[in-house]
Amino acid sequence: MKKTTILLISILLIKSAFSQVTIDHVEPPCWWAGMKNNSLQLMIHGNNIGKTKPSLDYNGVKIKDVTNAGDDYLFVDLVIGNSAKPGFFTISFKEKELEVASSQYELKARLEGSAKRAGFNTSDMMYLIMPDRFANGDPTNDDMPGMLEKADRSNPNGRHGGDIKGIVDHLDYLQNLGVTTIWCTPLLENNMPAYTYHGYAVTDLYKIDPRFGTNQSYREMVDAAHSKGMKVVMDMVFNHFGTNSYWMKDLPQNDWVNQWPEYTRSNYRGGVLSDPYRSQYDEKKMATGWFDTTMADFNQKNPYVAKYLIQNSIWWVEFAGLDGIRQDTYPYSDKDFMADWMKTLRDEYPNLNTVGEAWINYPPQVAYWMDNKDNKDGYRSYLSHVFDFPLMGAIQKAFNEGDGWDTGLARLYELLSQDFLYSDPSKLITFADNHDIERMYPVLKSVENVKMALAFLATTRGMPMLYYGTEALSDRGTLEGDPGKRKDFPGGWKGDKTNMFTGDNLSNEQKDVLDYTSKLFTWRKSNKVVQQGKLTHFIPENGIYVYFRTLEKESVMIIVNNNTEVKTLETKRFDENLKGFRRGKDVMDGNKLKDLSNIEVQGKSVKIIELSK
Repeated sequence: MKKTTILLISILLIKSAFSQVTIDHVEPPCWWAGMKNNSLQLMIHGNNIGKTKPSLDYNGVKIKDVTNAGDDYLFVDLVIGNSAKPGFFTISFKEKELEVASSQYELKARLEGSAKRAGFNTSDMMYLIMPDRFANGDPTNDDMPGMLEKADRSNPNGRHGGDIKGIVDHLDYLQNLGVTTIWCTPLLENNMPAYTYHGYAVTDLYKIDPRFGTNQSYREMVDAAHSKGMKVVMDMVFNHFGTNSYWMKDLPQNDWVNQWPEYTRSNYRGGVLSDPYRSQYDEKKMATGWFDTTMADFNQKNPYVAKYLIQNSIWWVEFAGLDGIRQDTYPYSDKDFMADWMKTLRDEYPNLNTVGEAWINYPPQVAYWMDNKDNKDGYRSYLSHVFDFPLMGAIQKAFNEGDGWDTGLARLYELLSQDFLYSDPSKLITFADNHDIERMYPVLKSVENVKMALAFLATTRGMPMLYYGTEALSDRGTLEGDPGKRKDFPGGWKGDKTNMFTGDNLSNEQKDVLDYTSKLFTWRKSNKVVQQGKLTHFIPENGIYVYFRTLEKESVMIIVNNNTEVKTLETKRFDENLKGFRRGKDVMDGNKLKDLSNIEVQGKSVKIIELSK
């Protein structure tokens, strides 16, 4: 009995000499064999894990370096050689040569062709969905254990219950609308007390918010879209994260976030970063000031933060089979880091495309962020696509104004005439509204103007983007601000009286715009001339703007009549583009034009003509 007591006391003394060690997070949660870049940095978080020494024994996988970041974090750099096969291996964590914790890690097999994914291009039409406001396919996940904000559809700023299943359930609707690429606002966990529906205060970069679904259901959504010939773009946020993340309770490193003596917002002046006369004060405030009190600002100059974010994007592309990325608040992040991110991403996925949100109103400042070797300061972003915010502003004004030197349709002409600033204007994403901007119908003020804007987006250069609900005037109503911009899609919830998915109880105007949008973008989906053709435009005269898209021996003529009355257009002025063509077909009504010398165009309309010999 005495010997047993002594033994127990000895064991307790040995245990007390070691720390209580837990493993709470291992990120990335898995990786893949056969990646082009053979380095992987694991961030391991847990109680006292930083006091341990990791080891592993797996063919082709070696530990290159270990960084102890305080008591609760380890950064473990691995090299995954060509001989490494898919499978599981164990990482052991020792303290004073005694194993105190262990974790299994999986190397997965890459899907065939994952490195050669084509990405989006001018043949596509992108459709922007705010998932919480689109369709509630699974009401059982509206409220989930551990999630702070509960669903309350009566609150315009609350969560309403839309989810991934709601998107999957309506892929046929999107396909029939002419959509080829789906972009959802962030679906990652936003476990914040309020305003979580928009998704931009992420609290876990490796986890789909359970109120939307699971990582697996997200991958299944991508697969389902692919099966219907559609692509999926993931919205990523590298500038900031939600302050309710476990990081803010226990920072991996003191400089994981940009910190100021007192709370300091960004000045939101994206143009300052390309300003040759900028002050260091303004530049610093733009890039390192916080976006909001609930959104901590990543310090991407920290190499561990940079590595974490780069690996996170690669993980989601590989895990979900993504076709592209939309990067939020692009100029707000450290621009040198963003260039490194793009180079690394393009090295692993040469054909994958990324579109950056550079919300700036002047073409030279937007052009600065598109991959361009000719920036005067030597900066090159490597970013393939940018959103055309300047053209968006012109669209919102052009159709409401009379014809003038720099008003009305001249706004569109003048914006496009500045395309020499862009390294590749075809890689601009064009749009007239989105989740942050007043919706198209209240701004353009008439059904005719909305249809004209849609026709212009479908036929001008670049790749068009449509915001959910715009296709059937779901933006009609009295809600202002963000609630008005982000209304529930009618028919997405059981019991909705109006259903845009089925057409039930739509007004005649709504049906008209929905039919017009579907026909327009379904035609565009199969017409390579407007997708890829050379753009030639003529200076607007008398409220009429004419332009052509030409590809080899085919041509499409577009006539925009911003006048309220019918106009007959004499076409001799356009002989350089009409030469060799004698007839045409109106794309929208199917009527044939046997004489191209004079063309009648209804007031406040766009005539799209497929030309023929």
